[in-house]
Amino acid sequence: MAGPHSKIRGVASSIPNALLTCRSDALKGVPLRNLAVRLLASWHLVSLDAPSVAIVWAYAMARSAHVHLQPWVALLLGIGTWTVYVLDRILDAQRAIKRQDLAALRERHYFHWRHRRIFISLATCTAISSAAIIIRLMPVAAREHDSVIAAAAVAYFSGVHSSARFPRWVRRLCSKEMLVGILFAAGCAAPAITRLRSVSPWPVLLSFAFFAGLAWLNCAAISRWESHSFSINISAVAVTIALIGTAFAISLSSSLPRTSALFSCAAISALMIAGLHRWRGQLDSVILRTLADLVLLAPAILLLPRVLPG
Repeated sequence: MAGPHSKIRGVASSIPNALLTCRSDALKGVPLRNLAVRLLASWHLVSLDAPSVAIVWAYAMARSAHVHLQPWVALLLGIGTWTVYVLDRILDAQRAIKRQDLAALRERHYFHWRHRRIFISLATCTAISSAAIIIRLMPVAAREHDSVIAAAAVAYFSGVHSSARFPRWVRRLCSKEMLVGILFAAGCAAPAITRLRSVSPWPVLLSFAFFAGLAWLNCAAISRWESHSFSINISAVAVTIALIGTAFAISLSSSLPRTSALFSCAAISALMIAGLHRWRGQLDSVILRTLADLVLLAPAILLLPRVLPG
């Protein structure tokens, strides 16, 4: 009888190229549909979605607080986030193998497991590069602040992928999706927070709090679509978050115009998640998962020259 490793290799190798396209009844009439869909799906399957979101939000939050970030910050955020997500997906696949629970896996897990040797080699290089950037370029003060976030991320990573589970009080206090949202938002806000001098910290702190909620919504929606593990009304929560973001955008428009613009973009992202939830039955699962991250890139417009007010 074939072992679990051979089973998952067989499943992974049988994934058709159709995973890189929408169902034939989706997005009819869109020009260059196949090429655009393949590019979108590839962006997700090779784990470039989360690093893209991290870089955009880190720089958008920094610019909203009039903080300048050097180019190496984007590189560190990008390769650091990519390394974590690649390892997370490979470990998820490995855990499913041990439990013989292939139903828990999605296309991204199959893709990473199928190409795990390449991904592990690249992740090793990016991890070493991240350490080199931290040692050579990151200021000592920034290292001290970021070490707290890194420790929390390691604790989360260990709790998810080790045999030991989180303490019961932690599981009751917040869900996995909430922890991911908070840690992801904290990692994006850290570069700006550690560089605040005479500038008020409120733009970054407000943006961090709201982005944590938006990141949680993103994770909760994906969990609902893929495993139906969330019983909350995604549309209602998304619209509520959008209304809160709009209210903040209006109230901050005169005092903090850049933060107001960022809240407006975040509100648009929340509404687009509501739209994806409404039309989830019309899209292929890979594309739906990809678009859930793509809509979080709305603040990218604020990084264009002469777009941000103030």
